[in-house]
Amino acid sequence: QVQPVESGGGLVQAGGSLRLSCAASRRTFDIYAMGWFRQAPGKEREFVAAISGSGSPTTYADSVKGRFTISRDNTKNTVYLQMKSLKPEDTAVYYCAAGRSPLVVTTIRGYHYWGQGAQVTVSS
Repeated sequence: QVQPVESGGGLVQAGGSLRLSCAASRRTFDIYAMGWFRQAPGKEREFVAAISGSGSPTTYADSVKGRFTISRDNTKNTVYLQMKSLKPEDTAVYYCAAGRSPLVVTTIRGYHYWGQGAQVTVSS
């Protein structure tokens, strides 16, 4: 079983940066693609970024492309989401999820294990 645990959320001003981390508890971490999703109040959960088990390829939602970077360190069973040029509309609870295979997917049903979420608030 893979149990993702997010950390690194917080409050930041618009234009600022924040890095989220997600640690997963399994030795065979590199067989799973990992993804980040977010859910703002009153909205559905949406895809943000994903990375394959090996670390390449990666894919991003259009709304974060060029501002967010997903990466992973398989020696530490950890995936990261570096967020730059943050906007108030990036405010949401960010969830880390482990996929069902090493292949990158962008749909919620493509992920099997979910973290508890980390709050990111961007003030204007």
